[in-house]
Amino acid sequence: MYLRRRLPSLTALLTLEAALRRKSFTAAASELGVTQAAVSRQIAALEAEFGQPLFIRKHRAIEPTAACVALGASLARSFTDMADSVEALRSAPQNVVTIGATVAFSSFWLLPRLPEFRRGNPGIQVRVVSQDSNIDLSTGDVDVAIRYGLPPFADATVIASRGDVISPVCSPDYLQRRATGPLTKADEFIETDVIERSWHSWSYWFSHTGADLQVKPSLRFNYYTETVAAARAGQGVALGWGLLVRTFLEDGTLVRIDDTELQADGRYNVLLPLKAKKSAATDLAAAWLTAALHQ
Repeated sequence: MYLRRRLPSLTALLTLEAALRRKSFTAAASELGVTQAAVSRQIAALEAEFGQPLFIRKHRAIEPTAACVALGASLARSFTDMADSVEALRSAPQNVVTIGATVAFSSFWLLPRLPEFRRGNPGIQVRVVSQDSNIDLSTGDVDVAIRYGLPPFADATVIASRGDVISPVCSPDYLQRRATGPLTKADEFIETDVIERSWHSWSYWFSHTGADLQVKPSLRFNYYTETVAAARAGQGVALGWGLLVRTFLEDGTLVRIDDTELQADGRYNVLLPLKAKKSAATDLAAAWLTAALHQ
């Protein structure tokens, strides 16, 4: 309320800015869709409030005073900033969706499928946030996320989930070089070192498949994307998460060592943050992710 008492009528200020820019009460009236008399009344009201003239009236012309020019420049900047802010508020939330996932899920599963979503929804801008630590969904920066683990989650609602199986994978060239049969200490093992231990290690694999084998991986990476790249390059055997390496199994750059597989403990979950902003773009992305996850 204090600001409103300090400011004149915004309608009058808009009229002043238009008259100053157009250098004519008549032209300002045409732009604003009012009569020339209405413009004259608004300017006269401002002059009475300020206690000084804003324009010098001449025959068929007006000349702004120095004070009027200074005020008009400030009004032009302020109105432009207001218009830009309103336009950004109108357009951004409706047409942008931010999807969060781990680096591996984004690289191996999400990115190859995004063209399908974008072809079906050409007006939506997609932003992908990739990080291996759990994404904080309370900030409002992510609209929909894919998180591996076991629900429920305190910060989100699960709208879809899917399990996975793990199996040892390598390149066709490595498979041809190694001796046939089960894994042994003679194999070159590639390990992923991560803080979140839901990404199972080789020790977990051997302890849960009944094999009495202690191995020391010859290659270690802190990103699963690098682990898979090394396996595809023929540098050893990696644990292949079925949903993530399916593309490489299908194109033949990775093959399974044998038919042994292990059901993963957790699940891939499509999440909507509890404080999610409602938008058509988010609804479309969530529905698409749910359908694609079960294909």
